[in-house]
Amino acid sequence: MPIKVPAGLPALQAVKNEGVPVEELKNSTGNTLHIALLNLMPMKETTEADFIRILSSSDKEIELCLMKLDTHTPKNASPQHMQQFYKGFGELRAQRFDGLIITGAPIEKIDFEEVTYWPELCDIFRWAQSNVTSTLFVCWAAQAGLYHKFGIQKYLLPEKMFGVFPHTLLRSNEPLFEGFGSVHYVPHSRHTEIRREDVMAEQRIELLSESQASGVYIMQERGTRNFFITGHSEYALATLGDEYKRDLSKGLPIEPPKNYYTEDNPSLAPVNRWQADARRLFGNWLKYYVK
Repeated sequence: MPIKVPAGLPALQAVKNEGVPVEELKNSTGNTLHIALLNLMPMKETTEADFIRILSSSDKEIELCLMKLDTHTPKNASPQHMQQFYKGFGELRAQRFDGLIITGAPIEKIDFEEVTYWPELCDIFRWAQSNVTSTLFVCWAAQAGLYHKFGIQKYLLPEKMFGVFPHTLLRSNEPLFEGFGSVHYVPHSRHTEIRREDVMAEQRIELLSESQASGVYIMQERGTRNFFITGHSEYALATLGDEYKRDLSKGLPIEPPKNYYTEDNPSLAPVNRWQADARRLFGNWLKYYVK
């Protein structure tokens, strides 16, 4: 079923060209799921397209609301784009949503309290507890949410966790993983990590999926419909490659993403190892937790 997004959104045409079922927001029916996307990523249109693409694979009717912070002005997005397509938290805080997705942000090396918009983000975390049915905290947002709620620290890695890694399930009967096999692949792109021992020591969290290579992946806050996801299942096929080329162009020390290119050769095409399970993941979230 098509996902409904703000009229004129550039990402709408981009995903339409891929054959993704998407349409401009007009009228909602009584069966519409209202999903808010708090987009903290620098490349707004790329992230918009990633989540529109992955959410559209569901058979649910979805109305997507793009949310922005009131206390932060993005450096890489035009003011016109943000004003036209995004709504500030202050404008939305009186509303209720079936689902909320909070994205990552390229600020992992900064202490949480030093992030300029940290107070507002904590306010959103608290607001979501009573105004959102189910929240997905993705990548840096997962680290931020775990720190805010449980005091779990993040740790700097010796080198960037960058690539597509195999993961196993710790609770295979979890509805979130309906249709998954014994191994599922997930893209990761981050400089920090959450340590397994810290997660296992916190009784209010359950670890659901992990990787020997990239560590903890999905955690659930017990007694809630809130999930903390350290990877980027929503990534398009080309996203890791684009990040790699961008870092190279900046002269940054970066190795090719692991398990991404055919034969790990950057001159060859990437291998699509994760998107089928990514569609299942988000489809199951919408089906079993957001409904």
